[in-house]
Amino acid sequence: MGPLARSAVILVLAVSGAVAAFATIAPSSDAQFLLSRTSSVEALPIPAEALLPSPASYIREERFQRGDTLPAFLSRLGIADDEVARLARTRALQALRPGYNVAADVSAAGKLLLLSFLTARDTLVQLEREGEGFRASEERAALYTQVAMKSTVVQSSLFAASDAAGIPDGVAMQLADIFGGDIDFHRDLRKGDQFTVVYELHHLAGRPVRAGRVLAAEFASRGKVYRAVHYGNGYYAPDGNNLRKAFLRAPLEFSRVSSGFGMRVHPIARAWRAHQGIDYAAPTGTRVRAVGDAVVEHAGPRGGYGNVVILRHQGQYSTVYAHLSRVAVKRGARVAQNDTIGFVGQTGWATGPHLHYEFRIAGQARNPFSIAMPAALPVPAAELPVFLSQAAPLIARLELLANSNLALLE
Repeated sequence: MGPLARSAVILVLAVSGAVAAFATIAPSSDAQFLLSRTSSVEALPIPAEALLPSPASYIREERFQRGDTLPAFLSRLGIADDEVARLARTRALQALRPGYNVAADVSAAGKLLLLSFLTARDTLVQLEREGEGFRASEERAALYTQVAMKSTVVQSSLFAASDAAGIPDGVAMQLADIFGGDIDFHRDLRKGDQFTVVYELHHLAGRPVRAGRVLAAEFASRGKVYRAVHYGNGYYAPDGNNLRKAFLRAPLEFSRVSSGFGMRVHPIARAWRAHQGIDYAAPTGTRVRAVGDAVVEHAGPRGGYGNVVILRHQGQYSTVYAHLSRVAVKRGARVAQNDTIGFVGQTGWATGPHLHYEFRIAGQARNPFSIAMPAALPVPAAELPVFLSQAAPLIARLELLANSNLALLE
């Protein structure tokens, strides 16, 4: 057979093989049957006795927000307009404050059946329908307290870490106050810092309503670990030393330093001058606190300082708070550490809202970030055994949480 004849045979065999191959994957009759199927939706009748009746009323919960008006808030609870006008004049509802959680039982037609909220004084205010009117009552709330434990890692800020761990803001504020003598929360906080807290959580009718005191806490920041245990009216280290310093590190709870201590170009004079204090940038109206127990030496205007408060502390110490929008104390008054003495402003020689803060020893301005702050008195020696017995189980809780976190990290 010549070459041409062999090529023709190969071509025929190849074509025959392709046809055979295609034949092996042709759709079967079963596949055609499946492809021809179509879906249909059929409504099934539901017996009338299986249908649930519409509820006669609904229980709604809302938080009374800052800026809320009472009529708008009542409408948000689903109360009909004709009742809102009457309820807005009710004396009991004048006790509502921003942050209060309100529960209301409202009929399908928008009639209020029952409304209740817990006040800051731990009283339960109730407004209950009586015919076409309402009966108001106020009684001591039957709160009970449980101990909560939380631990978390700081990623950006104390409050962001607290929110992520479900820790109430009130507890975060207490932590900032407890460790404020050792940790400057404006400058010292770093990503990866950790804190653990044991605190009270008050409940009403089986539901948590607000946080109470911090009972114990641990804060690990910049390679150092600080522990605090509540005892009496203060917080102490596990050995009984007082965590409260004679002076707080900063007069603002949360802010940022906009100008440090030392030489700088004066923002108005445009020349190099010694800056005898620390400037904290903060919005107008931010609370300014006394860094230590003191007597008010001056409260009012003073030249370029604008509205200023000067506090005289024990020994040779004094502090200055300048450019205030408003002064909250009077000359000669006694103030305690953390008391409000004024509010951030832009009075005097100030180019923007901020607090100018000075820490003086014997009349000379010193950098509060570079000096060791004296501590308050420790637990009295006679009370130390009682303190240690109370502190032991709280410290055990802190260690339990710390060990649990290490296990999770591993």
